[in-house]
Amino acid sequence: MSALYGTYARSGLAFERGEGVRLYAQDGEEYLDFHSGIGVNALGHGDPHLVSTLKAAAEKVWHTSNVFSIPEQERLGQRLVDSTFADSVFFTNSGAEAVECAIKTARHYFWAKGQPEKYEIIAFTGSFHGRTLGTIAAGGNEHYIEGFGPPLAGFKHLAPGDLKAVEALIDDKTCAILLEPVQGEGGVTAMSVDFLKGLRALCDKHDMLLIFDEVQCGYGRTGRFFAYEWAGIEPDIMAVAKGIGGGFPLGACLAKGPVAASMVPGTHGSTYGGNPLACAIGNAVLDRIQAPGFLEHVEQVGQVLHWHLQQLAQKYPQYVVELRGKGLITGIKITPPVRDFVERLRKDQHLLAVAAGDNVLRLLPPLVITEDDVKEAVGKIADAFAALDSEPGNVPPID
Repeated sequence: MSALYGTYARSGLAFERGEGVRLYAQDGEEYLDFHSGIGVNALGHGDPHLVSTLKAAAEKVWHTSNVFSIPEQERLGQRLVDSTFADSVFFTNSGAEAVECAIKTARHYFWAKGQPEKYEIIAFTGSFHGRTLGTIAAGGNEHYIEGFGPPLAGFKHLAPGDLKAVEALIDDKTCAILLEPVQGEGGVTAMSVDFLKGLRALCDKHDMLLIFDEVQCGYGRTGRFFAYEWAGIEPDIMAVAKGIGGGFPLGACLAKGPVAASMVPGTHGSTYGGNPLACAIGNAVLDRIQAPGFLEHVEQVGQVLHWHLQQLAQKYPQYVVELRGKGLITGIKITPPVRDFVERLRKDQHLLAVAAGDNVLRLLPPLVITEDDVKEAVGKIADAFAALDSEPGNVPPID
């Protein structure tokens, strides 16, 4: 019996090494990775620049404390400020911590302005913001809230897409709107440009802050550095994690200057967040993400993936209900039970993918995939559909 908590429905599969977009199990079997540790391994496995940076940083100071200056943290923070809407950054270890910081920052901003009554946040169904008590309340999913006592107060939820319904929820207590520009866990739903622009306008109209959770859809995954760029708007606060560390635990909360200014000494903190080792690797990841042509490659390969998935949908309409997402955060709403299908892909096709809400098959490959990798992955999904067709009672595909 395992000594670990039973919180994960683990496969018995264990990997011991990786190269690029491939993982190799303990028995030597090769797997095509369109899972990326749930969108974390943005540069794949064994990236030479990350490996050399890690080795060099391991010879230096790993951890001190945020009561001291950390040059690698200062450098990474300045680079993020120079590349985004933000003026200030707070580093964390995870996405949930980054969202917690965003929530605290929004509430404290209005408290510092003499408006402590403004603390409520409008969020959306289908969201996932983390597993802490604060972030499960923000997500509003009853499955995650059940059993942990009364949820943290101060959140209102509604389905995304209806600006009039959002405005109807706004009152004198509302301080912010929180959402993922592309929902990940909830079913890979990409918000429309008009909806994102409308939310920005509502926040401006009602003296509220706009918070984006780009933990999963940010850091190049949509073909832009951050997904909000597609809408031509800016948030006031943004949570970042996953790809920022390329597999090393790292997250960040970014904010505009006046908003961040209220977070004075004593308002927030982190023991490990932004330590020298993590930020050295974070800078190495950013070197690669910001290299000329990198994001253009992501956008191009994302278009190729979407085209091949369209062909797949046309051939297997009995299995493919809808294609979702943007760039290399892609969802396929399917008719077979998605968790069973993910297992079928893993066991029979050696393709790693992720289940999402609304029976969606989620594809989160490393951002360094090639067109050949795309063709191989879609071919494996097609082979899995074909195997379903060979089972009694199924309808054959359309030629």
